[in-house]
Amino acid sequence: MPRASIAASIGPAAAAAAARLCEHPGCSANGDYRAPRSRDRLRHFYWFCLDHVRAYNAQWNYYAGMSSAEIEAEIRNDTVWQRPTWPWGSRTGPHFDPKLRDFGLFGLEEDEERVAKKRPLSEQEQALAVFNLAPPVTFAGLKSRYKELVKAHHPDAHGGDRAAEERLKVINQAYTTLKASYFPSG
Repeated sequence: MPRASIAASIGPAAAAAAARLCEHPGCSANGDYRAPRSRDRLRHFYWFCLDHVRAYNAQWNYYAGMSSAEIEAEIRNDTVWQRPTWPWGSRTGPHFDPKLRDFGLFGLEEDEERVAKKRPLSEQEQALAVFNLAPPVTFAGLKSRYKELVKAHHPDAHGGDRAAEERLKVINQAYTTLKASYFPSG
């Protein structure tokens, strides 16, 4: 049985590629190196010799002719390999049950369940809520806020109102708690 030649097994396309010439005008060297024709046609190439492909690549700019906003959009699109993306947990629909979304692995739950499982506030956190303050708290800031609330909720200012008296008791207890926990020597 006669042995087949290598050229016959490669096929006519490969044989034509082997005989490809450099596409630079006036060059007769082999065109072994490819370079993209344009940004819009990246799968279509010029074939150059080594010297001409180096010169072409040195002057070619993918972002030429684009505004800075278009460049930024192109870069952002490239970070996800030109695929559409959604924020985590935002793909909801009639057939996208949140219970099945993470299969119970990541603890993603509905907002109602999350609110229901919220831990109770500590005494200090409750006292800060009464004063509408957030840590860090200074003694001067606490004292001035206490004076404001006492003036606003004092029973004498409300004609002996029992609700104002109860509110003042809550304010006094919150002040005592904060003073003892944040400023034990003051």
